[in-house]
Amino acid sequence: MEIKDQKLHRIASTAIIHKDGKYLLVRRNPNKKAFPGKWTVPGGGLEVDDYINLPKTTHDHWYFAVENSLRREVREEAGIEAGKLNYLLDITFIRPDGVPVVILSYYGDYKSGEVTLNEENIEYAWASFEEAKTYDLVEGLLAEIEMVDRILKEDNY
Repeated sequence: MEIKDQKLHRIASTAIIHKDGKYLLVRRNPNKKAFPGKWTVPGGGLEVDDYINLPKTTHDHWYFAVENSLRREVREEAGIEAGKLNYLLDITFIRPDGVPVVILSYYGDYKSGEVTLNEENIEYAWASFEEAKTYDLVEGLLAEIEMVDRILKEDNY
């Protein structure tokens, strides 16, 4: 596999959104570069526009750019608003076109809105962890959903 640029990575983030014991799953459009047709969760890449036109948090920096980007992606891909987002873990992989990607995985509760998909996804479902086992998920996502399921169950005791 050829890596296009060994020094730079695309930065992306994903959100495992939960509501009433279920998780929002979206099925990727078959024309996507990475994981075409697979079920996943909303997310996408960090763009300069996610922070460049906002006031800086300090003299030199913007804080929360990834979270702002992820909230934008959830709105664009699923039409909903997420509540508090919590960091879960990070993942790296190389896309089929040779671009290295770092994904920051978050989880959070559903806040508001009706699910409305954009062109990036073709179906959606709210599924429990057990139900998620029956979907053709992106590799590793089921383990992430299981982690979140355990965290949420521990928090409710």
